[in-house]
Amino acid sequence: MDLRRLLLAIATASSLTAVVCGNMVFEVHNKLKGREDRSLAAMRAHDARRHGRLLSDIDLELGGNGQPSETGLYFAKIGIGTPSKDYYVQVDTGSDILWVNCVGCDNCPRKSDLGIKLSLYDPKSSSTGDLVMCDEGFCTSTYNGRLQGCKPNLQCLYNVVYGDGSSTTGYFVKDYVRLDQVTGNLQTSSTNGSVIFGCGDKQSGELGSSSEALDGILGFGQANSSMLSQLASSGKVKKIFAHCLDSINGGGIFAIGDVVQPKVNTTPLVPDQPHYNVIMKEVEVGGDVLPLPTDVFDGGDAKGTIIDSGTTLAYLPNEVYKQLMNAIMAKQPGLKLHTVEDQFSCFQFAESVDDKFPVVKFHFAGSLTLTVYPHDYLFQIREDAWCFGWMNSGVQSKDGKDMTLLGDLVLSNKLVLYDLETQTIGWTEYNCSSRIKVKDDNGAVYSVGAHELSSSTTLVMGQVFPVLSLFVYMLHSLL
Repeated sequence: MDLRRLLLAIATASSLTAVVCGNMVFEVHNKLKGREDRSLAAMRAHDARRHGRLLSDIDLELGGNGQPSETGLYFAKIGIGTPSKDYYVQVDTGSDILWVNCVGCDNCPRKSDLGIKLSLYDPKSSSTGDLVMCDEGFCTSTYNGRLQGCKPNLQCLYNVVYGDGSSTTGYFVKDYVRLDQVTGNLQTSSTNGSVIFGCGDKQSGELGSSSEALDGILGFGQANSSMLSQLASSGKVKKIFAHCLDSINGGGIFAIGDVVQPKVNTTPLVPDQPHYNVIMKEVEVGGDVLPLPTDVFDGGDAKGTIIDSGTTLAYLPNEVYKQLMNAIMAKQPGLKLHTVEDQFSCFQFAESVDDKFPVVKFHFAGSLTLTVYPHDYLFQIREDAWCFGWMNSGVQSKDGKDMTLLGDLVLSNKLVLYDLETQTIGWTEYNCSSRIKVKDDNGAVYSVGAHELSSSTTLVMGQVFPVLSLFVYMLHSLL
């Protein structure tokens, strides 16, 4: 199974045409906050699924914590239909449609262990819901032409198969998604946007599981079918978004819009890739550059390094992983490692990890550097027990292919900016519990604050203005 490839049995898509301009807010929640049954195996399995799957400004409220020992996962609450009904969805930068479980669904979860109430969408119960037919423009553009056997009044169907073998099958519908439009600094009002999305009528594999069940997935990839692309094509937003994930206090910022502060350095995106790929040049550990082969980051089918805010851990090619771990362990020669759950390298340590372990730096094209501190790449499972967040992608993948994928552990506490208009991505270290500044189409600049939501509380530390601040359920699966 290719870690990087999102397998689409049928090219799926979500088309959104916003009926209003402005900034919008969605409530976002942490998927695992407060759960006592969390395990390293569950966290890693979720990464595996994530790796397989591979509005004017909008604000989606963030909640949760990307640390594996804390929460590890995030999800957003959105309103759909008239009257509006709440649904909890994963926000996935590695896939490209919005879909939710629907009435009559086969193997759809009916309960969740996440402390949330699951709902099934019924297009017949919404006065604004409508079916999308196979001869409509959305369907023909999604499939690059008219589907074989398409006749009038036949529905436009979708089928997505993820890398872990799970799948979702259903049909496309069009309805309103409730949006919290930002009307000023820290001020919002509710409005609607018309969206075409998948109505899931059959789930398989982990998508039918109750332990981490959600109502669906909100794809946030860069394909034309993603919410971002649809909003941009309708002229409602720029094709730019940013996230700042707070692993210290939880929550953070996820926004669509033109971020003007803080400034970030950028590197080009690798063209014609299904994910957000960049070119890594060097790896530095404790000030020393690792003597790696020049083509070490070009393994597998993916080109370059995948930046994925939906994956928790960091996955490195075999050669990079071995040299990186050896260089780190050389700073602690007396450290005794043991394996937890057959995959995590862990150890006992009672001192400050930041004082005793080296800083790791990834260097990219365009002189962009990602600095990863010990408290980022190490996570605590008990008071005196730590584990490494580095994973050997060649060992972890089902097909043995190497890949480079950087997830939340190394992206947290940084503002990461995705500019698809200039095809660049960049980041800078930042206090994600503070505010950023964004500019709307009229040139007005607004401060956007962080959010921290849980399934039982709604604490808003500042409504995000021109940006999509979706709280990300942070463990996609690119492997």
